[in-house]
Amino acid sequence: MEYRESHRRLQERYDTRRLADRLAEVAGDSVTPFRDFIEARDMFFLATADAEGNPQCSYKGGDPGFVRVVDDATIAFPVYDGNGMFLSTGNLSENPAVGLLFIDFQTGSRLRLNGEASIDPDDPLTGTYPGALFVVRVRARAVFPNCRRYVHTHGGAERSVFVPHADAPAPVPDWKRDPWFEGTLPAGDPAHDPDRPSAPSIPEF
Repeated sequence: MEYRESHRRLQERYDTRRLADRLAEVAGDSVTPFRDFIEARDMFFLATADAEGNPQCSYKGGDPGFVRVVDDATIAFPVYDGNGMFLSTGNLSENPAVGLLFIDFQTGSRLRLNGEASIDPDDPLTGTYPGALFVVRVRARAVFPNCRRYVHTHGGAERSVFVPHADAPAPVPDWKRDPWFEGTLPAGDPAHDPDRPSAPSIPEF
């Protein structure tokens, strides 16, 4: 991991350069030491930017194991049906640089992974994820754990009913059947099937 001048200025101002240099020593490009932690997570945060630097930060969720360690320097994760905007994954065709943040909200442990993302429409992994539209692979440039000090911990919680499974179709998010979206959904969207059950997906504020 390399620091830029912008990082160094702040490190000098707050006298953290020595600490930062020590921490940089543990940042490598291998994901293998963190395989168990990564594959046990059921969510992560994904940061991307387009060619002009406009950022996006998104939440990605699934069952534990939905993020896979493919080899020593590569992970993969599925992209499921969403709101059809493809903001984060669209950015990848313009700017492949990504940052991922994995957090265990029961222990506070967290892991950062920075790398280069790619999408292959014919990726053979796609067929191994029920309900996946496609798969994103990320080749790691820097992988490093972070201090857990300010992470709020929580107990176990139920996982989303919308995560696709091979043995049962996921319900349709209720917003897709709102009249405001009529005529906008893809032709093959499950929301067109009147026999497919729906479930609330957007909280009321």
